Amino acid sequence: MGLFSFIKDAGAKLFGTTDAQAAEALTPDALKKHLKEAGFNADNHEITVDGDKVAIKGNVATQEEAEKTVLTLGNSKGVASVDNQLTVAAAGTEAKFYTVVKGDTLWKIAEEFYGKGHGDKYPEIVKANNPPVKNPDLIQPGWVLRIPPLPGAQA
Repeated sequence: MGLFSFIKDAGAKLFGTTDAQAAEALTPDALKKHLKEAGFNADNHEITVDGDKVAIKGNVATQEEAEKTVLTLGNSKGVASVDNQLTVAAAGTEAKFYTVVKGDTLWKIAEEFYGKGHGDKYPEIVKANNPPVKNPDLIQPGWVLRIPPLPGAQA
């Protein structure tokens, strides 16, 4: 999947209370712990950190798991990019990605990607982005969201 860019100051503050503490604590072990807390098995993944750049290698079962793993890492405060070197066992349709801007709503984003009159499909975006989206009314500018194809839609 390659290199993904993120707004390093927009993500969830996971590792400390100040920006300096967060940057200092951005370690492979801390990121693996964060992945586990998000429900991913990172035991056999190799994660490297170079400043605000993170790289991840390993094997995952699905395209969705790979994309969610990258977003979980990238939507963390202090991470500016994730180099995705994950190998996917069962290739699938890649999702699109969108960076939230001020004034966005999930309804508006769903209509942009799924077509006018399909804002009610926003729960598909919520399901595809947990984490970071836990409350659909509280999306944050700078978050990168995974926009999956609609079930049954042709690519």
